[in-house]
Amino acid sequence: MKALFIGGTGVISTAISQLLVQQGWDLTLLNRGSRTGDVPKANSLILDVNDEQAVAKAIAEEHYDVVADFIAFVPDQVKRDIRLFSGKTDQYIFISSASAYQKPLSHPVIRESTPPSNPHWEYSRNKIACEEALMAAYRETGFPVTIVRPSHTFSYRSIPVAIHGDRGAWQVLKRLMEGKPVPVPGDGSSLWAVMNSTDFAPAFVGLMGNVHAIGQAVQITGEELLTWNQIMQSIARAVGGEYKPCYVPTTLLMQCKKYDFEGNLLGDKANTVLFDNSLLHRLVPTFQAKKTFDQSARESAAYFLSHPEMQVEDPEFDAFCDQLAAIMDQAAQAVGQLG
Repeated sequence: MKALFIGGTGVISTAISQLLVQQGWDLTLLNRGSRTGDVPKANSLILDVNDEQAVAKAIAEEHYDVVADFIAFVPDQVKRDIRLFSGKTDQYIFISSASAYQKPLSHPVIRESTPPSNPHWEYSRNKIACEEALMAAYRETGFPVTIVRPSHTFSYRSIPVAIHGDRGAWQVLKRLMEGKPVPVPGDGSSLWAVMNSTDFAPAFVGLMGNVHAIGQAVQITGEELLTWNQIMQSIARAVGGEYKPCYVPTTLLMQCKKYDFEGNLLGDKANTVLFDNSLLHRLVPTFQAKKTFDQSARESAAYFLSHPEMQVEDPEFDAFCDQLAAIMDQAAQAVGQLG
């Protein structure tokens, strides 16, 4: 079987690429070549996918069983892919996002039939527009699309903290190790679904070349539901720290001008999610997530702690957390004096 991945070395896609080459797929990665060492047995097509003419020339004599685009975020990019790969592949997989689902939810259980609508996050609205363009091509010309909607998927090179600054999660880990308060939206009791990329990979591969997945949108999400308190407690244990939450209403965080929290929180993380993966289990009967979040958190923490390049300081976010904790302490004291 022959596949072309646009991207293929990211947080989600690296584990998929590695699994495919282990299974004997003829895999080509179309990207700028910055991380090809993570998948040494894959073929490389080092190009900028936005250079449509160069890509068209490079694949002129090729036909793929599967093409998957991991780095398409706006409609123009998927329309480019439709032009490039119509007649060139038996299946095109677009990686969308579970954040595209209706916010706020009209029903607590999220299925593929849950309406897409997210007024709080442009990223999600663009993913919705991409889906609409691809499904129109499927209906009008038979373009063989499969849409995949991941929720919060992470690898050993990332970790799903509730809130972080512009430089990633390290400053949050550092605060946990130092016993400092870390901001958490609401009271930390909303349910969230996280998934290790090594569990995501076999589910995704099970959709590849799967005729029943053509024309379908399929969500691939973790099935171990955890509160943000549980997630942050697991991370604190993994780094040998202490979880001291600074609970902040999401609506209050949205007033912050330094950071754009509306999309990430009101449009995503602050909502309780209950995903029904029945369709995935029908399409990929062998799918089963194997890693608990505790296991995954320990793996990620060990990688961060043993790789200095991951330890990117963010003094501005650190100061923001201190200021936020002081404000919430003052509010708690003021409320305590009422009545």
